[in-house]
Amino acid sequence: MQLLIQQLMNGIALGSIYAIFAIGFSLIMARMGILNVAHGTFATWGALSSYWLVAQLGWNFWIALVAGVLFAGVLGVAADVLAFEPLRKRKAGTFAPIIASIGIWIVLLAVAEAFAGPSATSYPAGSVATAAIRIGDFVILPTQLYSVVALIVVVTGVHLLLTKTRFGSAVRAVSADTRSATIVGVNARSTLIVVAFLAAAIAGLAGVLAALADNNVSFNLGEALLLKGFAAVVVGGWGDIRGAAIAGLAIGVLEVMSAQYISSGFRDAITFGVLLLVLVVWPRGIFRERQFVRA
Repeated sequence: MQLLIQQLMNGIALGSIYAIFAIGFSLIMARMGILNVAHGTFATWGALSSYWLVAQLGWNFWIALVAGVLFAGVLGVAADVLAFEPLRKRKAGTFAPIIASIGIWIVLLAVAEAFAGPSATSYPAGSVATAAIRIGDFVILPTQLYSVVALIVVVTGVHLLLTKTRFGSAVRAVSADTRSATIVGVNARSTLIVVAFLAAAIAGLAGVLAALADNNVSFNLGEALLLKGFAAVVVGGWGDIRGAAIAGLAIGVLEVMSAQYISSGFRDAITFGVLLLVLVVWPRGIFRERQFVRA
């Protein structure tokens, strides 16, 4: 029983990272209608930029984390302004933005490899606390606590932003009908730019947390997050941050439990097999909602 609870805690910590990434992915997919396959590279650059600031410039880790998150957000805005916005103006349809995002993905991934090199590295020793915290018979790592707390903050913050502010009303209006939202005075372009920034910044945060959790900073860090995040969005329900968060947590728990009690080699196969069964039962997601209005 002790091992089961310990692994459950480990799974929740891992799932918190997936859930954070999935929330950002859900924002970009539901609010902007874009399946942005470059989203994982925003996570990569969030981690790479914060690592560079700590390792090369000697910045405090927490300041570097904020800078990395902001940098990832700026990349998201740049991708929207340079690629997606022109396609929206031309009413290019569904597939053109996907092709554009593939191009952005390839470019950002190649630049990340050139910047970081093919080998993985890690944050310098002492840049962040690593001593395990013991509670009775259980062990919790500081990085695991950071992930869980970050998920709570992100879910709460996004929920309040989208449901309790005028900006949230503007986001829902633009998502429903851009032309009608513009007629009633909503600046659709600036609204979408802010959404692009938030989604990419959240991905950057997930990237930093993933790098801490694995003690691994590499150019392809975001690729695994992309797959798990997409699965969480689909299973959780299109544009529902409750569903994305819960599905992300479930994926993390499934991964850890599968590796512990079945086989680490079949971890991903078991995880996605279970998710496939869930989709067969609930094809529209856990909460069967398509509007991003609740959390």
